[in-house]
Amino acid sequence: MKKLLFILLVLSLQVENVVLAKVVETNRPYTYAEMKDDLEKINHQYQAVKVKKIGETHFGRDIYAIRLGKGKKNIVLVGAHHGREWITSMLLMKKLEVYADLYQRKRDYGQISTDILNDVSIWFIPMLNPDGVTIQQNKPNLFPEKHLKQLVSMNDGLENFERWKANGIGIDLNRQYPAGWKELKDGPASPFYQFYKGKRPLEAKEVKALTKFIRDIHPEIAVAYHSAGREIFWNYKNGKQLKRDKRIANKISTLTGYPLAKPPKDATGGGFTDWFITNYHRPAMTIEVSPLVGETSPPLSVFKAEWERNKFVGLTLAEEAMSLK
Repeated sequence: MKKLLFILLVLSLQVENVVLAKVVETNRPYTYAEMKDDLEKINHQYQAVKVKKIGETHFGRDIYAIRLGKGKKNIVLVGAHHGREWITSMLLMKKLEVYADLYQRKRDYGQISTDILNDVSIWFIPMLNPDGVTIQQNKPNLFPEKHLKQLVSMNDGLENFERWKANGIGIDLNRQYPAGWKELKDGPASPFYQFYKGKRPLEAKEVKALTKFIRDIHPEIAVAYHSAGREIFWNYKNGKQLKRDKRIANKISTLTGYPLAKPPKDATGGGFTDWFITNYHRPAMTIEVSPLVGETSPPLSVFKAEWERNKFVGLTLAEEAMSLK
């Protein structure tokens, strides 16, 4: 009987580690307004959290980076490059809250000590594209009235925006980076709900803000969360670092259960991780969560499974960053 009580006590303590972190709700679509409210609460509650505004969208919505930890080394996790990928914002915000809670209480998470955050800081950018998220959640009324006709036109005449992927002015943010940008030939020639690469790289204010921030913090590892497909892209002209980067990608593949993607030899770039790898010669990954769902946002019903797959990713990569020179 005593043995059973001890086991139940241990299990309850393990559950408590996560239950106490309950600011971020995961049972409804995650909005820009909700993220701002959650950030205010988390910033107030946890001493090791620092919220920083790194830029604004074309319609004045703030873009935030949140630092967790005291480490001089940095890694960065980016969510919602695309409007219909707000589930990645929810995932990163939940990860921020749980990690911050455990770190403040000096608790391990699974087999990982949160003491790693004394040496490596994790930067979360949960929603790079709040304009796109707001459009995709069918709230065009939150934009200037004169822009509404343009939104419908860029959406190919549809007034339902659930497939919206671009930013607020019809640029696909993950086709905006100066790494293989010129080779992108397959997209539309003008602003559209998806795939328009812009007139030039770094044209979008959101991408300008992110690349400047990356230059400022010089992270050891970068991750961009996307949806959907449950796979990991890690290989883009990695050069001499190929073996190192594949080892780290394999570790995250094992952790999440997502296979490593095998892009064609003539794959073009334009994406954030393409730029990071070629510019910094350090590991970067694009992690696609959720099963394929077509041109829409993943359903909330998949969140629990995606959380279980990804909850250790940030701390695991922080540990990896310690070994990088």
